[in-house]
Amino acid sequence: MSRFFTRAAVTACLLATALSASAKQPLSDSGYLLDRVVAIVNDGVVLQSELDSQYDVITAQLRAQNTQLPPEDVIRKQILERLIVSRIQLQRAERIGIRISDDMVNIAIARIAERNGVALSELPQVMAAQGLSYARYREQMRQDIIIDKLRETEVDARVPVSRREVEQLIARQNEARSDVEFEISHILVAMPNNATPEELATTEAEAQDIYERLMSGEDFARLAVSYSAGQQALSGGKLGWRKVTELPTLFVDQVMDMDAGEISQPIRSGSGFHIVRVDDTRGAEKSFITQRHARHILIQPNEVVTDEEAKAKLVLLREEILGGADFGELAKENTDDTATATEMGDLGWAKIGTFVPAFEAVLDTLDEGELSEPFRSPFGWHIVELLGTRQYDNTEEVTQQRAYEQVWRRKLESEVELWVRRIRDEAFVEYLL
Repeated sequence: MSRFFTRAAVTACLLATALSASAKQPLSDSGYLLDRVVAIVNDGVVLQSELDSQYDVITAQLRAQNTQLPPEDVIRKQILERLIVSRIQLQRAERIGIRISDDMVNIAIARIAERNGVALSELPQVMAAQGLSYARYREQMRQDIIIDKLRETEVDARVPVSRREVEQLIARQNEARSDVEFEISHILVAMPNNATPEELATTEAEAQDIYERLMSGEDFARLAVSYSAGQQALSGGKLGWRKVTELPTLFVDQVMDMDAGEISQPIRSGSGFHIVRVDDTRGAEKSFITQRHARHILIQPNEVVTDEEAKAKLVLLREEILGGADFGELAKENTDDTATATEMGDLGWAKIGTFVPAFEAVLDTLDEGELSEPFRSPFGWHIVELLGTRQYDNTEEVTQQRAYEQVWRRKLESEVELWVRRIRDEAFVEYLL
């Protein structure tokens, strides 16, 4: 009973706040408010204007994808649920002190603008010409970054990956079709946490009904928008391109035997039943990088050795080397780089971009066998000799490097789904539509 009165009090306060705020909103000619609360979420609200705005954006995206639109009320229900979950996440982020500066927003938007060939300064005008609000876009970007940071805090760091899992993944990559990528679409029919046998049966029946509708020819993206509880529902359920090793474990056995266009039977997991479609497949290529082999001598200025003296010492060492002295022996005796002193100054084979910009810039100017003039970097004064350049097949190294990330990403996806369902179930939500 006390919980009921607490919620009632919260509802009353929120409505009063919303009405007070709405009182400042413009009125229509008939005197009706142009905005209203459509849902109460803990101590926050979702407004009709937010729902309308998201509806316009989502339907425009779906039309651009040539997706047959579900009924308006179905789309609005999905969008409202996404707004509710987003509000819950933003509230959690605020409680733990996650803040995003304007500079971070600017950097994120600048990257997107660059990928689209638009200068950041021109973006407001470009968006305005398309009927879009730049201010609203900035705020949405800020919220997306906050939610990403929250997920990193509450989910990402808690996804364990063992050495054995990585080794097993690498072994699987050597099996048939390990170099093939799949473009995947997905529908999740969610069931409540700790579902009863009756709730499980109902969810399974709903998933089976959707599967049969798909097999009879209904549009996958339309049904995803209408029924999927997955994070990509409003994008038609598209998960994009994935290697076998990047797929959630429960999808792998199904997808490996599927061709483009095929749809799986419902697959059960802890969050519900999944239906997967393979949209397309493609093969992977080998990876090559440019590597350079160099050796150097470093002299660091300090309280005893001035900047000028460090440079002068390298001028003399360079003259000795050009006169026939052994570079390695001089490096061993004179370099201040303790990591390479025992290697006679040898830096080994390293891909372009490994060293600091000042060092890389000098290497860019050298031919094989050429010795540089003394130059300054943040570490001190150097002379460097370029010993060789090669194209290196690093496919195996890339495979190993990505193995951990692939295992982690595959496990993360299911963890995020469960996390979203959990925080949604824990929240107080009241619909006012």
